[in-house]
Amino acid sequence: MLTLLAAADRVLTDSGGLQKEAVWLGRPCVTLRDETEWTETTQGGWNEIVGADQDAILAAVDRDPDGAPPSFGEAPDGTASTLIATTLSEA
Repeated sequence: MLTLLAAADRVLTDSGGLQKEAVWLGRPCVTLRDETEWTETTQGGWNEIVGADQDAILAAVDRDPDGAPPSFGEAPDGTASTLIATTLSEA
């Protein structure tokens, strides 16, 4: 599935997990539901929540997101393991 996502131009889904994976891989996502548990994925238009409205789906497919995909977590610079180790050693 990750190979398919990585090769996709954009993703249309009703799956919660697939929404986040698409954005992680830098693929714009159109969510065919009325809500998402991953609200952070909607930043910059990387995940658009459109429900089942045909016009909204077609419009979302034609739009490109703004800027880079949103980062997740406190260490988007690659230092997560150091942050985790420091936190654990201080506990």
